[in-house]
Amino acid sequence: CVQSAHYNPLFIYSPVGMGKTHLLNAIGLEAGNAKKTMFISAERFMYHFIRSIKNKEMVKFKDFFRMANIFIIDDIQFISGKEAMQEEFFHTFNALLERGSQIVISSSIPPTDLDRIQERIKSRMSGGLVIDIQPPDLDLKIKILKNKFQEIKLNFKENYDLNDEVFEFLASEVTSSIRELVGALNRVLAFSKINTKSPTIYECKKILKDFINYNNKSINVESIQNVVALYFNLNIQEMLSPRRSRALARPRQIAMYLAKQYTTNSLPDIGRKFSNRDHTTVIHA
Repeated sequence: CVQSAHYNPLFIYSPVGMGKTHLLNAIGLEAGNAKKTMFISAERFMYHFIRSIKNKEMVKFKDFFRMANIFIIDDIQFISGKEAMQEEFFHTFNALLERGSQIVISSSIPPTDLDRIQERIKSRMSGGLVIDIQPPDLDLKIKILKNKFQEIKLNFKENYDLNDEVFEFLASEVTSSIRELVGALNRVLAFSKINTKSPTIYECKKILKDFINYNNKSINVESIQNVVALYFNLNIQEMLSPRRSRALARPRQIAMYLAKQYTTNSLPDIGRKFSNRDHTTVIHA
């Protein structure tokens, strides 16, 4: 994809822990052998930008970031709400395209969903190829676990093994992200090292009880309302009441916001679950 000029920019998005940064590193390492490649996080880009302003070195900053043949920037959502930085990124983006450089961008959400980012930037980021990293299926997760296990055995000279049923159990029970899947594997490996044996499924359930419980929790509007009400020391009836005092309105708004972020309910659906409030109230929240 990086070598195809009509896929410019290449925009990759997925939830956290799915391997975006890992993939960008692989692209950079592969392309870096032949071309001048620059890989930077959006946070680091901002650091250089602010430092250049303070040191009155903006010309140097512009020259440095606009000379790459391949420009890779990670976690672009970080520039949300930072107007001055967005302005500079916009001009850097255009300058790179004009000189024929390939741009690769990653984010936790698609460009159209980025909040408080200029429309012209979102439009340009959508103008190439936008792809998402889908969660791996069971077979792929088992392969990832086994490869990671072999890597650990090789690097740390471990001499114990895990049963296939342990890999299958981990792959089927830990569903949130690849990062947490590897974290669960590390726990099982620690148990194996201490006890010099491969754990049974029963032992795996005990070792990973918080992982499994976390992944099995269903997130819906009602559970969010309960958590928010508990946090603010309110009962549900108070939070859903028509009263508009700040002590009730702010928790109510937070619960609406979280409901939109973490459930698939529509705005009118969320409004109905908050004592039949209008969808515009949810938008305001």
